[in-house]
Amino acid sequence: MVKIWIAAFRLRTLPLALASIGMGAFLAAADGYFSWSIFLFCALTTVLLQILSNLANDYGDTVNGADSAARSGPQRTVQAGLISLKLMKRAIFIFVVLALCSGIYLLYLSFGFNLQAFLFFFGLGVMAILAALAYTAGRKPYGYMGLGDLSVLVFFGFVAVIGSYYLFAKSVRMDLLLPAVSIGLFSTAVLNVNNIRDIESDQKAGKYSIPVRIGRNNAVVYHWIILGTGMVSSLVFVVMNYTSAWQLLFLLTLPLFMVNARAVKTKQTADQLDPYLKQMALSSLLFVLFFGAGQLLA
Repeated sequence: MVKIWIAAFRLRTLPLALASIGMGAFLAAADGYFSWSIFLFCALTTVLLQILSNLANDYGDTVNGADSAARSGPQRTVQAGLISLKLMKRAIFIFVVLALCSGIYLLYLSFGFNLQAFLFFFGLGVMAILAALAYTAGRKPYGYMGLGDLSVLVFFGFVAVIGSYYLFAKSVRMDLLLPAVSIGLFSTAVLNVNNIRDIESDQKAGKYSIPVRIGRNNAVVYHWIILGTGMVSSLVFVVMNYTSAWQLLFLLTLPLFMVNARAVKTKQTADQLDPYLKQMALSSLLFVLFFGAGQLLA
């Protein structure tokens, strides 16, 4: 049973979640702001939210029909009958509570008894939980309307990067929007690979993701635009804040994104494309590590 739950947690998605808050942490550290306790609880809260999202997605896609026997991607636990709907709902509730507890303690570590800041970020946390639940679950899941890409950009990009930076620094700079756009778009690219892989089963289930709406060929072009814009955004940030060639270290990850872009075009079956979700997530994490290292070494 433990292996089944680990499969439901979808651990391969966690590097992407950690990449988002890692970007904010590196930027804060480069500006002289860092706290291990804040970072560790920020990472824990992020992991709990990502697992919550994965469980809710497993539940919602089964209820709404996107995860069916006709689906070509990896088997989902609820759809396969490995975990009951009742048990999955219970697990979702548990992870909502865990994410709230971890998030509240994180805000206490960062803001203490500053009620205004505490309430603002608590509101963002509640919005993140609701977004995770409403993506594929509920009567009108926004993921079925093609709004998943926008949600990922907002929460994995702007909220995660700018929000985590603020937890350390208690202030924010407008140019931080550029690296936030980068990791937000790379996260969106992971979703796009997933949606291209599932385009046929999603279409049958009435899940109108971006690839379903615009077609596979246009979704490939969309993917290239996402990756290109993400890389250029960070390059512009470095040019605006240039002090050392070390800041260009992240460009070493460019071949990894080119591999992913080529795979999306050339890999036609779900089984062929599936490994590139993990490859894109790990490439994003490596991008953040190289980008952050460059900022610290500059």
